[in-house]
Amino acid sequence: MPEEFPLLAAPLIITAIAVLAALCGVWLSSVHAIARRMVPFGGGILMGVALLWVLPEMAAFWNWPVAFAWVAGGFALLWIVDRYIHPVCPSCSHTHEHEHEHCDTELHGFGPPLLIAAGLHAALDGWSVVAADGSATLGGAFVLAVAIHKIPEGIALGVIARAALESRKSALFWSVAAELMTLAGAGLEIVLAPYLGETILHVLLALAGGAFIYLGGHAVHGEWRRRGVGAAMLPAATGIAGLSFLRLMKWIE
Repeated sequence: MPEEFPLLAAPLIITAIAVLAALCGVWLSSVHAIARRMVPFGGGILMGVALLWVLPEMAAFWNWPVAFAWVAGGFALLWIVDRYIHPVCPSCSHTHEHEHEHCDTELHGFGPPLLIAAGLHAALDGWSVVAADGSATLGGAFVLAVAIHKIPEGIALGVIARAALESRKSALFWSVAAELMTLAGAGLEIVLAPYLGETILHVLLALAGGAFIYLGGHAVHGEWRRRGVGAAMLPAATGIAGLSFLRLMKWIE
């Protein structure tokens, strides 16, 4: 079905970014310090997309109270999962000492749950990006936000997988396998979208927007605790300002 290939273009790009980042995380321990500095910027991008792009789009489809309710539901759902089930994003949730590039002790038993959570997270990214591609306003912003967030996330996944698994080869294989779930999520959305209807797709996008706010805020808060308010808020504000400018340009059009 040739018409489906353009829908997979964005997930393919995002998957390639995530895989390359994970490979860097496994092989180049020094890149993790750089990735850490990108986390609050990526968090600002995620929050900016959710508040300036997703929320207005949902309000145009329903109304503002309903849009706020669904986005808040996505935030609450991810908070419950992250707090009571498993950390949902290794780049902004994991606080073990193995995040740091100079730690040499293995994370015994942490590999399987980490990789399962990362795979599910990647699948949801793929689903959300393809779903947003059907919107005239959301597609590009969604892709940008997810792509930027995938860089520190992928590097962190590689670093933690290397510490948790028995060999670099295993860490490489399973990190790549987890990130390839982005394509599985995208394919699932393409198959199921015709049967879900416009309302359900908007519900899923609103939930994704709430998840973006949670992930972005969690990333900024984590950096705030580690390095102080300036190190967290300046790059986050830069990310939000960039999205604000793009949103303004879209409104002017």
